[in-house]
Amino acid sequence: MATALAQGFVRAELVSPHEITAADPFDAARKRFTTEVGTKTTASNLEVAQAAEILFLATKPDQVATALAEISGAFTKKHLLISIAAGITLAKLEAALPAGARVIRVMPNTPALVGAGASGFALGRNATAADGELAQKLLSAVGIALPVKESLLDAVTGLSGSGPAYVYQFIEALSDGGVAAGLPRDIATKLAAQTVLGGAKMVLETGVHPGALKDQVTSPGGTTIEGLHELEKGKLRATVISAVRAATEKSRKLGQG
Repeated sequence: MATALAQGFVRAELVSPHEITAADPFDAARKRFTTEVGTKTTASNLEVAQAAEILFLATKPDQVATALAEISGAFTKKHLLISIAAGITLAKLEAALPAGARVIRVMPNTPALVGAGASGFALGRNATAADGELAQKLLSAVGIALPVKESLLDAVTGLSGSGPAYVYQFIEALSDGGVAAGLPRDIATKLAAQTVLGGAKMVLETGVHPGALKDQVTSPGGTTIEGLHELEKGKLRATVISAVRAATEKSRKLGQG
């Protein structure tokens, strides 16, 4: 996710590669980040905090405490911490840093890599309106960014944070269906992916409810209603709802750990 965000910021020309420093304890990960983003890397989180004022915390939830302990002594009023660690609350982030620390909690997703991310973010107690505007500017450069109450960030995690995986599986299934119906795999996959992209653009750009757009495609006695009937028999909608709820609950549990 850190790589996706950094590449997106560079692609949007918000920063140049030499203005970014990234830390990772693993040599292979540092080399990969440098290769993909073109930035300086280090094994020291403290070195990053000493070099930059805007800090992105992009670790697994169980690594947050260690990372913040390393930078706490160097964290000043000039610093802004933007955390994308799933489930870790603003209160926990603030408690691990000096009093008055400015913190923003974000849940982005990997399509930020291609400028099509979907992020939700919430401000900490000491974050300013300007901090929120900066976060929105950065995240909007790689997709859309929506301010939400912190209590809703676990739901954002379950929906858009984990959602790309659901969509990839749906695209794969559409492609499998095309192959089963006789299409070559490469053609089936391109048609499936473009169909999902087109459907998403229709929802976003027309503002029409997805159900109404569905009805526009569904002719009486036609092919689409037959396909929709099969999806309903397979409980597609109920299964997707359950997937989002399950991922949301997992995010909550991660934050409690």
